[in-house]
Amino acid sequence: MNFSFDRLVKELGNGEVVRTELGENIFKMDSYEGNPIIKPQDIGLSWYKDGKLQTGAVFNGGAEISEGKVILLPRCQKDYQRKKSFDEKLKIERYWLDNYISEIWPLISEDGVNFERFHDIVIKGDGTDQQDFIYGIEDIRIVKNEQKYILVGTGKIKPPFKGKNADRVAIYSTEDFINITYQGIIDSFDNRNAIPFFDNNKVYMLLRFHPNINLAVLEGGMDQLLNPSRYRENWEKIYQQKDKNVLIEAGMYPHEKDKVGAGIPLIKTDRGWLFIYHAVGEINKDICKEYGVEGKIKRAYSVCAAILDLDNPKKVMCRTKNPIYIPSRPYELEGSKQYRVDVPNVVFPTGAIVSDDKLLLYCGAGDKYTILLSCNINKLIGCMFKNCKVE
Repeated sequence: MNFSFDRLVKELGNGEVVRTELGENIFKMDSYEGNPIIKPQDIGLSWYKDGKLQTGAVFNGGAEISEGKVILLPRCQKDYQRKKSFDEKLKIERYWLDNYISEIWPLISEDGVNFERFHDIVIKGDGTDQQDFIYGIEDIRIVKNEQKYILVGTGKIKPPFKGKNADRVAIYSTEDFINITYQGIIDSFDNRNAIPFFDNNKVYMLLRFHPNINLAVLEGGMDQLLNPSRYRENWEKIYQQKDKNVLIEAGMYPHEKDKVGAGIPLIKTDRGWLFIYHAVGEINKDICKEYGVEGKIKRAYSVCAAILDLDNPKKVMCRTKNPIYIPSRPYELEGSKQYRVDVPNVVFPTGAIVSDDKLLLYCGAGDKYTILLSCNINKLIGCMFKNCKVE
């Protein structure tokens, strides 16, 4: 890596263990002092409507190192409208977005925080490049496999916010992030936050069958991943067995009450697979206070962690009882005059890089910005084995 990235890694925070007033030990990741590191106007995602400047969104991007530089694949939007309605199921007012078709704009950075467009490449999800889905491509994660990068995102077959059963796992591959090949979708079920990983000649797949996180072994191996339409029976079998393949079950803790979903690709360590995931639920006062937030947050997307057994990834050895990061800044919470948000109370992990024992976590914030969190990976794992072992 270049000097500027190395310097960033050294300067980033290591995270800390904090004891709350109720006597719980929680781990807190550090927020980079320059957050948000990418704002929509930084890369041309702005426009005028009725004489007023409008800004789009750049968030939820997978991350990887390629040829000594950081590559980020955020979803990008512009020319949409933010609206509000009452959710009868949750009994709360919720924001939704109209004319909301996501694209993926690859970005590149020398130092890990200052990004620019990469060859003006766009992965489109509007039917231009393929017809499997036409309402946007969202939340791509990057998983390296030998010399190839597997890109896994969500293809929308119905307009966002307007239809259930709208999400399909969309798979791409590339060797250089310039020539990107579309491999197809898994059309057997509704799913998002899918992430493959590879170990001992096995291909695993993290899936989110609402509201839980599932882990399945792909019987067809790499070919099932790269040619999903050929393996419809295998995918349908995974769906039929979903109740047997639950890895992380929602509802165990208040902050995971609504749902959980995979965050970043698994990180292999000497002590197990580190799994960063997101949860949706209520953040209690005790935790909020440690982040300088008054009261509780009724519904938030937060960052959580688990450690899976190296030899048997279906075995959860540790699982955080509280988030390792919650929305706590204006651009993560309700927004401010300086930072408008599209969806409040959201921090959403999608990309990660490990360098010199430092975990760099690239997250979406407020469904509008990209932020950077960090910690010492050994410090996090040590804290989890001490405080978060699964009995």
